[in-house]
Amino acid sequence: MAIRMIRTMGDPILEKQCKEVKEMTPRIRELIDDMFETMYDANGVGLAAPQVGILKRIVVIDTTGEDPIVMINPRILETSGSQTGGEGCLSVPGKTGTVTRPNYVKAVALNEDMQEYEIEATELLARAICHETDHLNGELYVGKVEGPLMDTDEYYANLEEEE
Repeated sequence: MAIRMIRTMGDPILEKQCKEVKEMTPRIRELIDDMFETMYDANGVGLAAPQVGILKRIVVIDTTGEDPIVMINPRILETSGSQTGGEGCLSVPGKTGTVTRPNYVKAVALNEDMQEYEIEATELLARAICHETDHLNGELYVGKVEGPLMDTDEYYANLEEEE
């Protein structure tokens, strides 16, 4: 396993559509392991393959630090409700913006054994699935930010002042 370089906003790879994964290979397994290691090292809750320079439809997510999820070729089937809150991204370091996302998401994906499964999620996990799936379509969250994109410390300081 290895920590990979995270691509940051302005890198053209982050604006490209990713290709579907057709079969599990040793290189794909290594990529998934590296993505988890890279995400944990950067204190993230999700990471998509294009963020490490690979145009494959692969996402890793762990919102609790104890529940790693691999999503290969994920598709969102259903959404409902909404949640508005601060969102950041490992590819936009040090910045946070207010984004509205669905509060409930139902998605289908393949696991590491290339077996299809469905996942239902709410709150942070729903937000992470939407955010990471956007990466696979060449979209960064900054295009969805309501109001200014701010330095993360400033964003949360302003929130505390409002309370």
